[in-house]
Amino acid sequence: MALPAVLTQAQATAVAAQLQRAIAGQTRSFVLDASALQQFDSSALSVLLTGLRAAAAKGIQLHIHGLPDRARQLAQVYGLAELFESPADPAAAT
Repeated sequence: MALPAVLTQAQATAVAAQLQRAIAGQTRSFVLDASALQQFDSSALSVLLTGLRAAAAKGIQLHIHGLPDRARQLAQVYGLAELFESPADPAAAT
């Protein structure tokens, strides 16, 4: 699943629900492409947390790819950065 270019409070509820539905249909791991994110606020982090919780409840790994640097920095401010690092994400290894 790919996140939209704009993910602010106005879109967060709908995107989180879509993400939960997508994860519910998986049996292994789930890849979330965040590379399109251009305009976002802390609600985007909430959506990512929703995805992590849904994946954990399902017993699968959530891989977040392409999280923009600004989103990583925002996660760092909130003390959440390491939650969004995916072992399959080369950017997380640096």
